[in-house]
Amino acid sequence: MRIRPAVASDAPRIAEVWEAGWRDGHLGHVPEELVRHRTPESFARRAAAMIDRTFVAEVDGSVVGFVTLKGDELEQLFVDADARGTGVAKALLDEGARRLIEAGHEQPWLAVVAGNARARRFYEREGWRDAGPLAYEAPVDGGSVTVDGRRYELVR
Repeated sequence: MRIRPAVASDAPRIAEVWEAGWRDGHLGHVPEELVRHRTPESFARRAAAMIDRTFVAEVDGSVVGFVTLKGDELEQLFVDADARGTGVAKALLDEGARRLIEAGHEQPWLAVVAGNARARRFYEREGWRDAGPLAYEAPVDGGSVTVDGRRYELVR
């Protein structure tokens, strides 16, 4: 496995991994209004727009996951279903946290959908703590949709 900065040609694969992982972890846990906005086109557009702050994990030359940073937030972390349990998610999480700390952010954090128990267990196992409820404003065309989330902070 290799982690590297994303390049523009990675955007279609990032969007593919993102959409599948997002649906797996979010359907049934977010407002239906947000689901309607999360089309394949929206993932493609958003993936392309965040390339300059995204890092990808490659296995045998194929992108199998990514992490995106925004300010002091580890904004997105998704791994292809076939790569789950292989250490890819941990490596991406560690890389994102390291980069946030190196950038001078004293308290890296991330948001997780309250109902995504698998992700919450993973973050807690990897040294992040549940810092409480978070009304997360998920961006959509023309505004945002409020999602019931939890704020997780890196324990340092």
